[in-house]
Amino acid sequence: MSCRQAIQSYLSANQYRHMALKAVLFDMDGVLYDSMPHHAEAWMAVMKKYGYRFSREDAYLNEGRTGVATIRLVCEREGISLSDREMEALYDEKKAIFCSLPASGPMPGAYDLLKKVAEAGLGTMVVTGSGHADLLDRLNRTFPGIAFRRDRMITAFDVKHGKPHPEPYLMALAKGGWRPWEVIVVENAPLGIASALAAGLFTIAVNTGPLPDACLLETGANLLFHEMAEVADAWEDLRAATEIARYTARGKIMRKNR
Repeated sequence: MSCRQAIQSYLSANQYRHMALKAVLFDMDGVLYDSMPHHAEAWMAVMKKYGYRFSREDAYLNEGRTGVATIRLVCEREGISLSDREMEALYDEKKAIFCSLPASGPMPGAYDLLKKVAEAGLGTMVVTGSGHADLLDRLNRTFPGIAFRRDRMITAFDVKHGKPHPEPYLMALAKGGWRPWEVIVVENAPLGIASALAAGLFTIAVNTGPLPDACLLETGANLLFHEMAEVADAWEDLRAATEIARYTARGKIMRKNR
């Protein structure tokens, strides 16, 4: 499906008259940073320590949940009971393992896309289920000139309901003062895609992990790419498609009003 077809389908499905792009919202792990392999390794290590089943695929399928929500899901599956304090302690262990691993680098192509978004005069915001302060603190050093502000990030510290609940993206809309048809989301995980779609947002899936494409498409992603560099290369077509969708919709409305 072309960018133009995807946007027209999105507008029709949501009964929006037009798209007036003002911002692009980015997930962090697996989108801006190539950090998901380390997250998976840390989750598997801490779960193995306590005898809980947790695979690499589990890490990717649950990406976007808050850490405690992921642990709670494992507890339900394993038939065990942990107190809130015990779950927090387990998550702290997971974070410690993650931080002991080599620093995750930027996802190839991410900075190119961010610069194109900034050059277009559009806003940016990170919407992540992560509570890893080290990655959040590194954003401006990793991507200079993009001006990620902590008060314009939505993280695990901000939400009551993590992805796939729409709260993270609804909170982003509220903070940015945007309406659903004014933003595009870039996500790499099924739960993040579900969260963005539940908030009524046009969502690009970038399959940078081991899950099959169908897993992201069946969740409802509007477009799918396999690398951030592909999204950066398609940016001009995507941007043009949002303009065409806006003007086409306005033309139809004007003719109808006549």
